[in-house]
Amino acid sequence: MSDGPHLPGRFAGQVVVITGAATGIGRATAVRFGSEGARVGCLDIEDAENNSTAALAAAAGGETLALRCDVRSRHEQQSAFRAVVDRWGQIDVLVTSAGMYVGGPLPDIPLDRWENLVSVNLTGVLTANSLVAPIMIGQGQGSIINISSMAGKTSWPNSAEYSATKSGVIGLTRSAAMELGPHGITVNAVCPGNTLTAMVAKVAEEIGASLDMTGAEWLEMRANDTALKRLAQPEEIAGVIAFLASADARYLTGQAIEVDGGLVLS
Repeated sequence: MSDGPHLPGRFAGQVVVITGAATGIGRATAVRFGSEGARVGCLDIEDAENNSTAALAAAAGGETLALRCDVRSRHEQQSAFRAVVDRWGQIDVLVTSAGMYVGGPLPDIPLDRWENLVSVNLTGVLTANSLVAPIMIGQGQGSIINISSMAGKTSWPNSAEYSATKSGVIGLTRSAAMELGPHGITVNAVCPGNTLTAMVAKVAEEIGASLDMTGAEWLEMRANDTALKRLAQPEEIAGVIAFLASADARYLTGQAIEVDGGLVLS
């Protein structure tokens, strides 16, 4: 399946930093920007997979830098962004793709699990935005794309904690767009539907088991909930992210764009 036209050189001379680059949407996004000429900083806590992403993005045509970074740590994020600026002198695009999923019945949510989820899915995004903002303000331009979820706009039972963090990302995005707009910086959120990543496969097994279904059966059910009757490929989400970072989207800001195959229609 094609993930849309690549435009070699569209991001030539630009520096893109992606958190959560090791797998899934983050990896697909790194490769997409690499294929369009960007210099790509790949940040993740999983060293081997992150190095693999950087190699794939380099093979696609980009110059890359792989950096270990736990988004729960402000210090590690700060060090990573500093390393990118030391190498390339700027950051033109930030994609906050690092995230995790947990879920379960509301009465059974342990506080430590909630706090860890918030530290990754929400505080990690806030930290990245706050650290990169001064860099982009100094440049007088930039694009921030925060990865939320369809769960940030709609909810289901047993998903309160995940949905809350992803709704928070949308609120953060809107406020940041208002604050940074006068400096030539756009800030948008992408809200993917179920996408064929390792994380979603794990979620499918867990939720499917609770419904006496296999993971494959749960994914098929979710696909049938969409207008397109299939789930997304990571590359399809990456294509929308690349659009939001491009010159074609310079008057688009403060938006939370659903890329869910029409799931919210159902």
